[in-house]
Amino acid sequence: MKKFLQYIGYFFGAVLGLLLLLFVIYFQSDKTLEELKPLYVNNESEFMPLMGMNVHYRDQGNTKDSVPLVLIHGTSSSLHTFEAMRKYLNPNRRVISVDMPAFGLTGPNANNEYSFKYYSSFLDSFLSKLNIPVCDMGGNSLGGGIAWQFATYFPNKVRKLILIDATGYPVMNVKGSLGFKIASTPVINNIMLFITPKALVEASLKGIYQDPGIINDEQITRFHDMAIAKGNRKALLNIFKKGLEQEPGKIKTIQKPTLIIWGEKDGLIPVQNASLFNRDIKGSKMAILKNIGHVPMEEAPEATAKLINEF
Repeated sequence: MKKFLQYIGYFFGAVLGLLLLLFVIYFQSDKTLEELKPLYVNNESEFMPLMGMNVHYRDQGNTKDSVPLVLIHGTSSSLHTFEAMRKYLNPNRRVISVDMPAFGLTGPNANNEYSFKYYSSFLDSFLSKLNIPVCDMGGNSLGGGIAWQFATYFPNKVRKLILIDATGYPVMNVKGSLGFKIASTPVINNIMLFITPKALVEASLKGIYQDPGIINDEQITRFHDMAIAKGNRKALLNIFKKGLEQEPGKIKTIQKPTLIIWGEKDGLIPVQNASLFNRDIKGSKMAILKNIGHVPMEEAPEATAKLINEF
């Protein structure tokens, strides 16, 4: 028994030693907005004081377009995810993208509390401040979930809905992203508050894109910088620990013209979920992009934009 306890002591000592070594080697402090602005803010970027945050957004295209297209990014992403696709969108459209609270250069809200109701309230305030009474709204992944939830909370403010590999239904039997798996693992996920190596970001991106060849150093650096922007790691950890309520039953109440775009090889949210949206939203249209992963607007920006333009 004494030897057994000694072995247990050695084991936990080794684990503690390993954690300390990882902490020393990979510890990274948060990056401030002042550090990140020169890298990720361009002449089309704007900042809006709103709900205790300084919200980063881009308002591009035709300013006379009375019903703009509002685009919402997914978890751990930013408005940059739509930049490649935006170049192919109808030039007569006004296109607005925004770093959502907890992500990008907007960062966390004051209470570090997040829900679909909160995100809907945020978007309502954001659009009101831009004097936009109605819009077309599209989103990818979590952003897709936020978009359709907004359409249920504020149906009079949405004309058309675009869901790109959106959340909404239970997800099963997918390979997923390494970063998301760690963030979802109790106890271990707390390490991510201090240790977020670029290698982890790269491995996570390989679970998101079907073609790993499109992953480059600039992209890895951007995702890494956004991940360690001040307060974002704590916000993400809160989201994964508490979870955002999934309410698939509400999807059947959506009565807006809806376009469903999905990557056939999505490793995070299976393509079968596209059919569930198509089934539950009456009159919706569905398009599956072959050999494309979780972010079609990055992997196939021209094809994705073409579908949106036609819709």
